[in-house]
Amino acid sequence: MTPVSNRRRDLAAIVASIAATVLGAGLGELAAAIVSPTASPFAVIGGGMIDLAPAWAKDLAIDLFGTGDKAALLVGIAVLLLVVAGAAGVLERRRAPWGRVVLVALGVIGAIVSFTRADAGPLSPVPSLVAGAAAAFVAGWLVARLRRGRASAASGTSSADDDGVTRRGVLALSGVAVLAGVMATAGSLALSGGARAVTAIRAALRLPTPATTTAVPAAAELGIDGLTPVITPSADFYRIDTALVVPQVDPSTWTLRVHGLVEQEVVLRWDDLVALPQKETVATLSCVSNEVGGTLIGNARWLGVPIRDILERAKPTAEADMVLSHSVDGFTASTPLEVLTDGRDALLAIGMNGEPLPIEHGFPVRMVVPGLYGYVSATKWVSELEVTRFDRAEGYWTSRGWSERGPVKLQSRIDVPRSGAQVAAGETVIAGVAWQIHVGVSGVEVQIDDGPWQRATLATAISADTWVQWSLPWNATSGSHVIRCRAVSATGETQTSATAPPAPDGATGWDQRTVSVA
Repeated sequence: MTPVSNRRRDLAAIVASIAATVLGAGLGELAAAIVSPTASPFAVIGGGMIDLAPAWAKDLAIDLFGTGDKAALLVGIAVLLLVVAGAAGVLERRRAPWGRVVLVALGVIGAIVSFTRADAGPLSPVPSLVAGAAAAFVAGWLVARLRRGRASAASGTSSADDDGVTRRGVLALSGVAVLAGVMATAGSLALSGGARAVTAIRAALRLPTPATTTAVPAAAELGIDGLTPVITPSADFYRIDTALVVPQVDPSTWTLRVHGLVEQEVVLRWDDLVALPQKETVATLSCVSNEVGGTLIGNARWLGVPIRDILERAKPTAEADMVLSHSVDGFTASTPLEVLTDGRDALLAIGMNGEPLPIEHGFPVRMVVPGLYGYVSATKWVSELEVTRFDRAEGYWTSRGWSERGPVKLQSRIDVPRSGAQVAAGETVIAGVAWQIHVGVSGVEVQIDDGPWQRATLATAISADTWVQWSLPWNATSGSHVIRCRAVSATGETQTSATAPPAPDGATGWDQRTVSVA
């Protein structure tokens, strides 16, 4: 057989194996929709990669893709899977059955990883095993047709044209396999009844009336075009978590267990929680991965029950100093007990901006703790509060090298003008937001080029637990200008100019923008 013919057959084998893998993946997703949606092969492998990835890799993904990090991970997994599938096709053609062994091994690896997930059940390995077995069977069958065509050509019972027909037939069958895989994936989406049911339950839910509420002063909003609104719409609120498949939790089956170093274990159901006095507060949440000037921060109205009221029922013992909160998807966060009981509005939240929590933001119940980065406080889909000690337990991110307690640092950001913007000469405005959550901001200073620091005007702060808008009038002159800002806290601390990355306890430095004035 000529080298050209060999290359053509290798290419046909690659296409056949990739097609078989697409079919297997589709059937795996379909099996997951039937037996266990969270056992989706992509979700299982992706979740395992998230858990195993070092902190620097997670930071890099967030820096590059922001809130699209999960989509980027899934695309990366798909690309890697197709590369491995292509290599398996060549291996199957040249050294059968080793290509099939590779594809089966992928399914077995997925099945093994599925057992490590927090919500693993007895049927969790099934989707990955179905995917691996189907991919191996179809790839073996298609590549075997190529080998039979070669054998026929070698024995003289077929012509070169017949050999081409064999390749074309395999490629045609591969196209059918891809189409079947796509249809199976579509079928898995159609069978995702759990997600539709929870969406319908949320839509029909009516939140209780709060016993107390926090007013938003009209002067909290400066009304400047391009300036981030003081209340972040729920649809625009940042989302950073470890859940590739968003948990679908029915409030009627939800429970919260408070246990550990307590005198009395407490179990609450949804009806128990909503029957308690509700508090509506406004609080800013920030991700520790937020770079200086970044957008992984948002401010919203939250409705819920103070966590301290629940802890009072359980009566933590004197030795306890931490609460390890658990999500239904296995995520954990380690929050200082004193922060949850010091009088701040730390909530078991059920509402966001006047509606039930969005499903991707923790429906039906999540934690909101002003003053701490989300990785040690903002557990979504919360199911347990384990009262313990820092020297006995670690949260998901602290076990991966992040700091233990995570207080939010003093920061400010320039929103107007945007970096790289063209600004008309003359009177304009510089504006942004500043925060040190649960401490408060007393001032913001702005520097243009290397000139003196100028005091900006602050909007009326809602509370120390929220960010505050600021603005400074500017008579812009033609040329390129560098604008910097720094905040001053309510305790008199000035935001540091020292630059530090997000890891391990939050970024520092001054935000700056370069703008061109026409």
